[in-house]
Amino acid sequence: MEENKLVDERQEKLQALRAAGHAYPNDFRRKDLALDLVRSHGEKSREALARENLAACVAGRMMLKRVMGKASFATLQDGSGRIQVYLTNDSVGVESHENFKHWDLGDIVGVEGALFRTNKGELTVHARKVRLLAKALRPLPEKFHGLADQEMRYRQRYLDLVVNPEVKELFLKRTKIIQSIRDTLVAEGYLEVETPMMQPIPGGAVARPFRTHHNALDMELYLRIAPELYLKRLVVGGIERVFEINRNFRNEGISTRHNPEFTMLEWYCTYQDWRYMMDLTERLVRAAAGTDVVRYQGKELHIGKPFARVPIPEAIRQHNIHGDLRDRNFLARTLKELKVEFSDDQGWGALQLMLFETVAEKHLIEPTFVLDFPAEVSPLSRRRDSDPEVADRFELFIDAKEIANGFSELNDPEDQASRFLEQVKRKDAGDQEAMYYDADYIRALEYGMPPCAGGGVGIDRLVMILTDSPSIRDVILFPHMRPEG
Repeated sequence: MEENKLVDERQEKLQALRAAGHAYPNDFRRKDLALDLVRSHGEKSREALARENLAACVAGRMMLKRVMGKASFATLQDGSGRIQVYLTNDSVGVESHENFKHWDLGDIVGVEGALFRTNKGELTVHARKVRLLAKALRPLPEKFHGLADQEMRYRQRYLDLVVNPEVKELFLKRTKIIQSIRDTLVAEGYLEVETPMMQPIPGGAVARPFRTHHNALDMELYLRIAPELYLKRLVVGGIERVFEINRNFRNEGISTRHNPEFTMLEWYCTYQDWRYMMDLTERLVRAAAGTDVVRYQGKELHIGKPFARVPIPEAIRQHNIHGDLRDRNFLARTLKELKVEFSDDQGWGALQLMLFETVAEKHLIEPTFVLDFPAEVSPLSRRRDSDPEVADRFELFIDAKEIANGFSELNDPEDQASRFLEQVKRKDAGDQEAMYYDADYIRALEYGMPPCAGGGVGIDRLVMILTDSPSIRDVILFPHMRPEG
């Protein structure tokens, strides 16, 4: 009720502004940012500033305000930081100063004046002109002690950014991380491309898609779950080093590490294999981190050291499980003892992966490449020549989170077609995450795809690690939320 009263009061002020013809002007041109003024003049003495008489023209949201009769102070916040302004009856005129006294915290204000230093030593703009540029009808929360309600912060990110400056710093770091990845790949001859977000057949991952409908074509489409099959079509076409930083959409649950809309890097290189991809993935992560040791949620992660490389069977055996890890009966008994559900149509490969996920994955805190994935659970990966039941594939885990996935690509069209058919059987049996049969992709492979390796990195999870963020929602500006109320 108190907030409603404050909103009503502010709306009355807005109506008065409208009546005077001064509501929401757009003819004020800011010339200076707070941070630039501090960097250029923050070290100058009071005497030097008075002697130079430096003009300043600033604008921003009013975060603090102190009225003292014939003089007032205020703090404006712009996109770079904060700066103090000082008004007096003599400097801006009695009428303007009186109007200012009725403005509210959160209002957008423009000020023209000259720089000086106060008696307390703070760099300040002594206003000659002051204007209200946009009226804030809602009060800022909690007297600027920050938004304590985490869900409210996610829902109203605009407010979170206003009152919590560290949030903007986090997203600046995110931008730098992505730029580091982009720069590394471009320097190595990779071409950045864009592939369709709406696809007639969702492919490139084992995931449940979102569906939509194209009215003009009268056809069902799917939001992209991965760009993989389109990027590999480009490899067939002769783009031998290619990458995309892309938005993917998967119709799955929401958790601290899952959002239905997320950002991934995928990249492909001809005449290389999965080992090259592991090496390059390690370099990309290390360059993005920019430091040898990352502190995440109270733990030290040693990014500067060579990443461990552990086969799935070895990772399982480290947890006192011994037996034939390709014997489906042994795996089934072990999973039943651990109360893990599985289906009769799943082979030893799927059960082995389940066992790894149950007993070993949560212990992979330091950066670790997990190797030797069963071919059964790797429908797009090349089989290992020395052991066709295993794929030339890896996943990177950091703090028990899957960060990256990569493999030697399957370029045998007949093998790929048979694996697609296996996926179709799973889908017909009720597996909503199984892949569709993509006849055009098989046709592309039939024209010949060079030997190739590919990799993918979950950008959001990587940013979580490198910014010490406990939830994926912290690193996505507008995460998906349940409806309010």
